[in-house]
Parts: sequence; C-alpha cells; structure tokens
Amino acid sequence: MNKIVSRLAPLLLGALLSAGALAADKVDINNADAATLDRVLDGVGPSKAEAIVAHRLKHGAFRSADELAEVKGIGLALVEANRDRITVGAGKARAPAAAAAAGD
Repeated sequence: MNKIVSRLAPLLLGALLSAGALAADKVDINNADAATLDRVLDGVGPSKAEAIVAHRLKHGAFRSADELAEVKGIGLALVEANRDRITVGAGKARAPAAAAAAGD
C-alpha cells in the first residue's frame, strides 16, 4: 500500500501544480502591460501586445474580449483562441471621441 501511495503522490502533486498554473494564465486586457499580454496570449508577440496597449490608451478600456479585434493585427480567430485566458476588468473609460465613433 505504501508503494502505491509513494508512486501516486508525485503524480497527484504534478497534476495539482499544472492545474494551478493553467488557472493562473489569465490576463486582464484593460490593465496588463505589453510584456504580460505577450507572455499569456497565444499568437501575440511584442508588437501585437504593444498595439493592444496603444489602442487601449487611445480609445479607453475594452468592454469585451471581442473588442480586441478592433486592434490592427488582432482578428476574431486570435480572440477565440485566447478567450479562456482573457478577462475584462475595469479600466479607464473610453475617450469621448472614441465612444462617439463606436456609436455610443
């Protein structure tokens, strides 16, 4: 019995640690810096991450993950591939000009 437990313990520990790592790989697109976006989002490198931050600074906070597709170089397929990693926290409100252009 002890042999079984001693063999299963490392497997269970590894499974728990990897599950925790997966749960931690989320990013708030309204507050993350470019380095974090680059690290967490698949298919997003440094230039796309910088474009996301620049878009957010110019137009204000994203209201949904789908709004990422408004960023040059980011399409809906990339958003879908990363949907489980994206969170949309509170950020600065959209700029008045951006809100008017978006039809608000």
